Amino acid sequence: MPRSPLFYIRAPGLRFYCLTLHSLIVFHVMITLQQFNEYIAGGRALDTPGIYRFMDAMSEEARRITFRLNSAYHSQEEVIAMLSELTGSEVHPSVKVFPPLYSDFGKNLRIGRGVFINACCQFQDHGGVTIGDCSQIGHNVVFATLNHFLEPERRRFTHAAPITIGRGVWIGSNATILQGVTIGDNAVVAAGAVVTRDVPPDTVVGGVPAKVIRHI
Repeated sequence: MPRSPLFYIRAPGLRFYCLTLHSLIVFHVMITLQQFNEYIAGGRALDTPGIYRFMDAMSEEARRITFRLNSAYHSQEEVIAMLSELTGSEVHPSVKVFPPLYSDFGKNLRIGRGVFINACCQFQDHGGVTIGDCSQIGHNVVFATLNHFLEPERRRFTHAAPITIGRGVWIGSNATILQGVTIGDNAVVAAGAVVTRDVPPDTVVGGVPAKVIRHI
């Protein structure tokens, strides 16, 4: 079994603590985005004080940026700048977004070139949301990378898995894309669909849950 990497932190009255990633997350120690992503990659429950503290901090930052984005008119250049601030990476000027846009994490959202995102889309991107080049997203689409456990005693806890959207994908208004889903290149998701499984390239899917309707 691979050993967890070691991290060193200074504590009051002591020289250093030597901690594994797991113990950093269990205790009230602020972790990094890289450490968070390493933790969720294993499908673990997001149920420790360290995780809660980190997620709260990311949510506060994302809301500050999106409140600013959504509260007034902004030029295309200003929108791109705020999206880059939200995601922590450079968003290409060819991206077009009609606010409002909502995110409760932000730093695990990746938007390709030439992407169009219509108004009122919601990105719960803790587990990672990647949108390929030239994809089009309709009104009110929800990307949900978190899910709750089914067992009643664990239901208040969540776990994360990524969503990956290929190139040239068209997602219709009011669709919901659930965690762990990959949508292949040039696929079409019908309005109102709930996508719970991977979508093959060059297909049209629709319904609840979404199923393949036709091939393109």
